[in-house]
Amino acid sequence: MPTIFNELLDRFHAYLAGIDSDLVTDEVARIGWDMQARALETRPLGCLGHLDRIAELAATDAKPLAQFVADNRGALRWGQTYTADDFGQGFVDNYGWLEVFGTRGHFVNDEVAAGLLILGPDIVYPDHHHIAEEIYIPLTGGTEWRMGEGGFHVRDAGEVIHHASNVNHAMRTGKEALMALYLWRGGPLAQKSTIGSGGRN
Repeated sequence: MPTIFNELLDRFHAYLAGIDSDLVTDEVARIGWDMQARALETRPLGCLGHLDRIAELAATDAKPLAQFVADNRGALRWGQTYTADDFGQGFVDNYGWLEVFGTRGHFVNDEVAAGLLILGPDIVYPDHHHIAEEIYIPLTGGTEWRMGEGGFHVRDAGEVIHHASNVNHAMRTGKEALMALYLWRGGPLAQKSTIGSGGRN
């Protein structure tokens, strides 16, 4: 009998399979989707209060995934990499991630980490970088994204945003929250990002 975790993985996979991007298609094809489940304790976070609105805002093709996560938020393991000492309590109260698979996710994968990031309204995720290459796909639109020395630009839901290894990037939400799917590969999959603009531009 399928579990909610199997259904989460199936919906995650189905959404990714519908993205029209060679970069994403190649990555999805390289992932072994028959992954071993990992037992994790649940961990609620303040940012989960944004999930109902996120499910409303999600693009049509992302709604099945976003609504499923909203409906099952209490059964999932949510994480935070940062503390109030890094970006302040307001950030921490409006930030969190769900790792679907990876070295600490609901499914075991030592090659790729993937999951969902939540940022509440009017939140700045400052410049940061990491060794792992990263692909982001916003499930909700309206958030501004910056990479390298460039300025902030609004990205639509479904756009594929690629950050090469150690390239600085930042996000800034507006009046609505963000949910974005992420894929990490080619570096430490549980590494805390380096804050600031010391990476490549």
